[in-house]
Amino acid sequence: YCQDVYRGQLASVHSASRNQELHKLARTYKILISPWIGAVTSKRAGKWESHWEDSSPWNYANWAPTQPLHIVTTCTTLSVRDGLWRSRFCLQLRPFICQY
Repeated sequence: YCQDVYRGQLASVHSASRNQELHKLARTYKILISPWIGAVTSKRAGKWESHWEDSSPWNYANWAPTQPLHIVTTCTTLSVRDGLWRSRFCLQLRPFICQY
């Protein structure tokens, strides 16, 4: 939806300050459901790894304990409660943070 309607990408996060900025932004909308960001975790060449949808470098992560999940390909939410990232099944309908 972010790509098709807004011609953007789900947000990629490359620093603690950017994560904090997006967490604060999500909280201002008073949403209860954590929004999607652009991280995807999948198996590549037999190994689980995370990457950004926009192909930018993977140089920062803020996973909650026991995350990311390594069961199936998952997408990532930014918790409105604590700012930590959690793996979720990609087909869930959720708010999202789009970047341009």
